[in-house]
Amino acid sequence: MVNLKDLEYSELEEFLAELAEPSFRAGQIFEWLSKGVTSFDEMTNISKKTREKLREKSFISTLSIREKYVSAIDGTVKYLFELPDGNCIESVVMRYHHGLTICVSSQVGCRMGCSFCASTIGGLYRSLTAGEILDQIIFAEKDLSERIGNIVMMGIGEPFDNYDNVMKFLHNVNHPKGLNIGYRHISISTCGLVDKIYSLSREDIPVTLCISLHAPNDRIRKTIMPVANRWSMEELLRACHDYIKRTNRRITFEYSLIRGVNDSESNARELAKKLGGMLCHVNLIPVNKVEERSHEKSSVQTIQKFQRTLTELGINATIRRELGSDIHASCGQLRKKVL
Repeated sequence: MVNLKDLEYSELEEFLAELAEPSFRAGQIFEWLSKGVTSFDEMTNISKKTREKLREKSFISTLSIREKYVSAIDGTVKYLFELPDGNCIESVVMRYHHGLTICVSSQVGCRMGCSFCASTIGGLYRSLTAGEILDQIIFAEKDLSERIGNIVMMGIGEPFDNYDNVMKFLHNVNHPKGLNIGYRHISISTCGLVDKIYSLSREDIPVTLCISLHAPNDRIRKTIMPVANRWSMEELLRACHDYIKRTNRRITFEYSLIRGVNDSESNARELAKKLGGMLCHVNLIPVNKVEERSHEKSSVQTIQKFQRTLTELGINATIRRELGSDIHASCGQLRKKVL
């Protein structure tokens, strides 16, 4: 049985051809799927005979809302979605002046092992399919009765550890007969899988690439991010330079500030030297408290000083605004609590 949401448009056309159905049916079905239908009977412009064929060979994936929290501070909405197999993932919808942005998960759990992240506790259960990633947006829109226009892939999981499904998802969410969300409104975050950064640079998909850097050198990075044992910072930054050269797009470096670990002025100066001359932006993040970890958030004064130092040294840097603080909106914590 095929999950229709896992198929790209051309694959859906091929699937329908096998059922002896005309290719224009693909457009009709693609539109229905994006509207959040949960049964073939809701596809009212498709004949009963065709719906029966679809029912015999395919299904429509769904998500159920297991828990939902709405921030009284800023309206951020956090979902714990339950998959049909009983696994849970998290998605967060944030309100900005330019509209709604959703942070989606790409895996159930994560095997990257970053020490400041709740998502990786317990390891990786499995990767999500393209349709399961898409469903987070479809069912959030359906619940809120509002259009979501921006996507960040910074939820549970490492997107590049699920590369093929993520690429399929991107093609589908961008398709004009689907949700039609522009690539330039999508950001993908990776902890630094260098080979996949090179792959993305050749996809001709103008998304925003975000690198979870979190340290100015290999010595510190290896203590908090196991991926640094596979690829050095020199190799990672070389891949970033290649990406910028090929795409002419700015990279965002995410940097979680951890008290006494990576937040000193000398750390800021070393980071500025490493990133000097690169088309980039640094997003400074006050680290989230994770019960199982000992990391503590840097003080406001330390964070502001870190930003000033970077700016003075010619590196564009901003401090991420904390959203949904009263509902623990950072990914991994809700799923972990429920499990």
